[in-house]
Amino acid sequence: MTAPSTFGLSREARNLHWLLTNLVEEVPGIASVAVVSSDGLLLLSSDQDRNEAARTAPGAPRGPRGSAADLATVVSGIGSLTVGAARLMDGGAVRHTMVAMDEGSLFVMSISDGSLLGVHGSAECDMSVVAYHMALFVGRAGHVLTPELRSELRKSLESESAGSLR
Repeated sequence: MTAPSTFGLSREARNLHWLLTNLVEEVPGIASVAVVSSDGLLLLSSDQDRNEAARTAPGAPRGPRGSAADLATVVSGIGSLTVGAARLMDGGAVRHTMVAMDEGSLFVMSISDGSLLGVHGSAECDMSVVAYHMALFVGRAGHVLTPELRSELRKSLESESAGSLR
């Protein structure tokens, strides 16, 4: 994975990028990771190069298919569905959701501010190891993900996207 440029970002934003890069590089079987705000916007992604490749591939369909935006959309949707289900069942707060598929897995974990951490894992990943490392990420990142930092991360993604479209 190639780390996105963190030039000009605050120390907290650089640390969050480092935590995300570390999660992907240290845990076998993780294909991609996204941090999504409570309103469904992508804040941070492990797939900067894949995002660009998905947008610029010859004959590629318009839209985010295969990109971090897809993962962000799915994570946001699953997060919303599970919160609704928990309300209907008087189950309290949703802490995490795991979806096991034949060819992979999807993990969604709540971050303290209402944001979500989403991980797409390969079929070979150890689900308990992924969940453990996600919990470590949430524990380390949750207290720094302030409204100001979310705004900074969102603006950073928007400027990267605008720069890559030129």
